[in-house]
Amino acid sequence: MASLCKACICMACMCELPLWAGVFARQNRHASCANERVEGMAAKRQVPTVRLRRLAALLRRLRTDTDLTREDVTKQTGINAATLYRIETARVRPQQRTLTALLDLYGVGEPRRGEVLALSRGDGSRSWLRPFHCELSEEYSAYISFEVEACAVRNYESLFIPGLLQTEDYARAVIKGVLPTASVREVEQRVQARIERQEVLTKGNPLNLWAIMDEAVLHRSVGGPSVMHAQMEHLMAMAAVPSVTLQVVPFSAGAHPGMPGSFALMSFPEVEDPELVYIDSMAGDLFLEAEVDVRKYGATFDHLRAVALSPGDSVHLVAGLEKQIR
Repeated sequence: MASLCKACICMACMCELPLWAGVFARQNRHASCANERVEGMAAKRQVPTVRLRRLAALLRRLRTDTDLTREDVTKQTGINAATLYRIETARVRPQQRTLTALLDLYGVGEPRRGEVLALSRGDGSRSWLRPFHCELSEEYSAYISFEVEACAVRNYESLFIPGLLQTEDYARAVIKGVLPTASVREVEQRVQARIERQEVLTKGNPLNLWAIMDEAVLHRSVGGPSVMHAQMEHLMAMAAVPSVTLQVVPFSAGAHPGMPGSFALMSFPEVEDPELVYIDSMAGDLFLEAEVDVRKYGATFDHLRAVALSPGDSVHLVAGLEKQIR
């Protein structure tokens, strides 16, 4: 994915923003954040999951329902303010004693208390996590986590073949081109992560993918003629998969709503888990959850579906370009 959208809030200053209510961005940390401690131990990276995101939203709601600020909670429980912020923004899973203290303060009794405690234990479904994933960016790892748990993804790409539809050779050529200083090991790790992501399309209950791309994507010779030829064939094969819908916005459409950049809109099985927008850019990765943002990107995708060729005509266009490469 690629985008020209820009994130400009430092993580050290984000306490003024409810992270999942609006934005989850990768930014340079202030030097003072380097030694941050959480729960009495060195802050440890916690890749958000849908369940952790749901728990964070619930704890925020419980606090606001009792008209307490984070400062109030810190004074009454002794929980570190930074720790509370990280818990409420799904950046760390609360320890049992911390969660119990919060539920006591908020006056949460049974059966709701039991439900919250069960939610905090997680579901153990982390099969997507591989040893090398710890070397991927925090936000990309988070995206992989959410993608695994999503039931549907609407993805628009203006520059690349959608990641879930890329061949290994195309992915390798893209990563080498986008990250010219990356080592061979780093490139291969990213290629492996991208190919493993595609398992969501072949699992028992496959992800529903609706992918739209600009026609320019098909004309850019990434990796050379042989790589593009194989990629075109793969696109046509994937377009025949029942859970995959592929459309192309033709050059003849002129200016269109997708020109500012790429994005993915993820939907989840449970009603309690709202849709989530992901934007990837050189300035940082963004996760948007605010209803106004979800509506905006949903409307944009609907407009793109309207101006794009039909799925059948899109495959016909790909087939025509594939023959030209032979």
